[in-house]
Amino acid sequence: MTAAGLQLREDSGLAARLARSAAVTGEGACLRTEEVAGWLRARVLANRYRVGEIPFAALEGWSFQRDSGDLSHRSGRFFRVAGLHVRTEQGHFPEWQQPIIDQPEIGILGFLVKEFDGVPHFLTQAKMEPGNPHLVQLAPTVQATRSNYTRVHQGAPVRFLEHFRQPRAGTVVTDVLQSEHGAWFLRKANQNVIVETTAEVPPHEDFRWLTLGQLGELLRQDNVVNMDARTVLGCAPVHSGSTALHSDAQVRSWFGRERSRHQVRTDLIPLARVKGWRRDAHAIEHEHGRYFRVKAYAVEASNREVPAWTQPLLEPVGQGVVAFLTRRLSGVPHLLARARVEGGFATTVELGPTVQCIPANYRHLPPGERPAFLDIVQSAEPGQVRYAAVHSEEGGRFRHAESRYLVIDAEVDAPPGFFWVTPGQLTALAQHPHYVNVSARTLLAVVNSAGVRL
Repeated sequence: MTAAGLQLREDSGLAARLARSAAVTGEGACLRTEEVAGWLRARVLANRYRVGEIPFAALEGWSFQRDSGDLSHRSGRFFRVAGLHVRTEQGHFPEWQQPIIDQPEIGILGFLVKEFDGVPHFLTQAKMEPGNPHLVQLAPTVQATRSNYTRVHQGAPVRFLEHFRQPRAGTVVTDVLQSEHGAWFLRKANQNVIVETTAEVPPHEDFRWLTLGQLGELLRQDNVVNMDARTVLGCAPVHSGSTALHSDAQVRSWFGRERSRHQVRTDLIPLARVKGWRRDAHAIEHEHGRYFRVKAYAVEASNREVPAWTQPLLEPVGQGVVAFLTRRLSGVPHLLARARVEGGFATTVELGPTVQCIPANYRHLPPGERPAFLDIVQSAEPGQVRYAAVHSEEGGRFRHAESRYLVIDAEVDAPPGFFWVTPGQLTALAQHPHYVNVSARTLLAVVNSAGVRL
């Protein structure tokens, strides 16, 4: 019993209920998992979608600023492509310049949860984004920038938004401000929210209820669950284990030392002054063809808040590799996390996977300057691979930005800058802002929902 006006600090049964949802993939689910693919195809056929490359001059409402060369929208909202100068004073690349997406507003990524026959289900959305391979993927209930949900574009309201803005009718399961890709975004953050409701939720053809276990099954398939859904699922407070090689205090202490020892200075500079990059009528790209390009696209989507628009998109030059190495230490599964510097982070470092890179960007370098453990990941035997799937990144800003996500067994030691942590320890850190980066949260969602045997 609690005193009048007080409540328990935590829902002691929440982790068990989420575990129950993760265990249900067949009987007890509102929709069979094998029916999801047909539903997604039906949503594609029911709507008109088109994405086509255009020259920068054909962008409507976007232009390069005369003084800086920055690419921005006439409203001053949405985002702009500016220049960034990064100095780290450490590593093989202590200083560089690059284009960066500057989007200072905070968006909402939210899953609505409701119990059906005692099993929590997540309300997923079939959402089109112009940068998605195959265009439509599973998204959270709400996926909206502030410009979207405040209707700067004069479009339709965001469906179910009322569950994620104050005052809320439901119970907050998690609500944490998390970063996005620090290599491409400047200090970009979104609310990652899960809200449970007991209210009636009106059905809609673009939305379906799925269990956490079903989402885990779909995470085993290529390009089905989008990045915004994965990052929220990576923040779900799923309990996983109570013993570890290092105590939670030791993990936090190590990470605090890593943040302290890295000196990272970032300065916005005019896009026109970024060294090593060039612009023509169709693209902004690196002089050696590495890293990424920025191009312009015209988009049609009949069921979006605005049915047609133009915008820039960032397009990586190759497929990425994102991997956790895993091993059992005293019988307990651990993941090898890395304190990772990215120029766009709000803090100096965040915890990332063991490997996170686009290998094509390093082929010209000697082995000693390539990412640590990349060779082990790329040469892993099939028996070492616990999980493998290709997932695309945020399709509203990135065009066909795909990475192969892996979890691989490897008997290795942790060099400086790396630390062995359990999935449970990462889950606990993901309840706090700017600890676990977006790529690690994808793999954490996989481990906590897809039944990956570590």
